[in-house]
Amino acid sequence: MLSSLPITLIVGSLLGFLSGLGIGGGSLLILWLTLVLNLDPQTARSINLLFFLPGALIACLFRRRQGQLEIKPLIPAILAGCIAAAIFSGISRNANVEILKKGFGILLLIAGVRELLYRPRNPR
Repeated sequence: MLSSLPITLIVGSLLGFLSGLGIGGGSLLILWLTLVLNLDPQTARSINLLFFLPGALIACLFRRRQGQLEIKPLIPAILAGCIAAAIFSGISRNANVEILKKGFGILLLIAGVRELLYRPRNPR
């Protein structure tokens, strides 16, 4: 019943809405797919990546239209991110999963602490 089309559409819409707000609908999608639908984590992560792409594109288009996103300064970061994603996707297939989990956990902790301690600078 939980994998029926109406339930899937409702959950997908709700998680898309949360992603649009920046709340982390993708993380919740992984929980839904693994805990409720019993998919293996690798499949859930792959689906999450595909789920993220249209929402990210739409958000970028809206931010661009609002004048809040300049593409030119982002090009080096976009290229570096694509290259790093390709390299580390290949490495992760052969890497020790426990090391990757611990590294990702440390990254999340650092990002969380930074977010808690962040204070915006006053422009002068």
